[in-house]
Amino acid sequence: MTGKNIFGIILITGVLLAGSARAEGNPDEGLGSQDSGHVSGQNEMTIRSEVPLSEPANGATSEKGAAPKTEAVSEAGVPPKAEAAPEEAEAVEAEEEATIADPIEPWNRAMFQFNDKLYFWALKPAARGYNAVVPEPARISVRSFFRNVAMPVRFVNSLFQGKFKAAGTELARFGINTTIGLVGFFDVAKSRFDLEAHNEDLGQTLGYYGMGGLMYIVWPFIGPSNVRDTIGYAGDSFLDPVSYIDPFEAALGVNAYGQINKTSLELGTYEDMVESALEPYIAVRDAYIQYRNGLIKK
Repeated sequence: MTGKNIFGIILITGVLLAGSARAEGNPDEGLGSQDSGHVSGQNEMTIRSEVPLSEPANGATSEKGAAPKTEAVSEAGVPPKAEAAPEEAEAVEAEEEATIADPIEPWNRAMFQFNDKLYFWALKPAARGYNAVVPEPARISVRSFFRNVAMPVRFVNSLFQGKFKAAGTELARFGINTTIGLVGFFDVAKSRFDLEAHNEDLGQTLGYYGMGGLMYIVWPFIGPSNVRDTIGYAGDSFLDPVSYIDPFEAALGVNAYGQINKTSLELGTYEDMVESALEPYIAVRDAYIQYRNGLIKK
């Protein structure tokens, strides 16, 4: 063996010994580029679960490794399960809002069946025949007329709820539509002045002041309701000018015509709800409760 070979062996051995000593002093630098890339590509949740949140007792955790972990936890604020808590709370709240006492369910189901047959056997055929004779623009004008006439209901209940801007809007709409809109047949206040009607009634006013629905009721001809909204319906009748038409049969006829006109513009809505539901009675009940609760929250 020549001196050149001996010198080469000594040089290689020295390099290996130096590399080994360096790896023992700093293990992080011993990772190759391929291993380092693999660690950085791991799922963040896996890293959080495997890396302890507190510094080990021997103090071996480096500042470089601890900083990303601490920052990730502070950004999250709470563990993943705690983050989902608000969503779960909202879901529970929505479920509670959609639930109401139904102690007279046999009566309600019987009235639901009565109203359902009334719709398919009488109201819908009448609305379809009316739809075929009266063009849509004319039916929209009739709907606008009935809305304009019912302004006192919306105006008074807006005042009761302290919604003075809405009350002012209702007064302005009534003045504009009654004059320029030809007694309300044209909603000029909306089309020209961007004044939207505010859907307010006494049932919403009672709910605004904290009265619950108490129990669900289905009335013949009227449909879904509850104790609060039944009281509100009766109270609003004193504010509706149509209720003062004499004789009483004429008032019923006007209300029936308004309902037929309204149904002609909404054909298919009720059918879609009951036909797609496994339990139509429950679907209509829950939809009504959610709709009314939504109006009260506005």
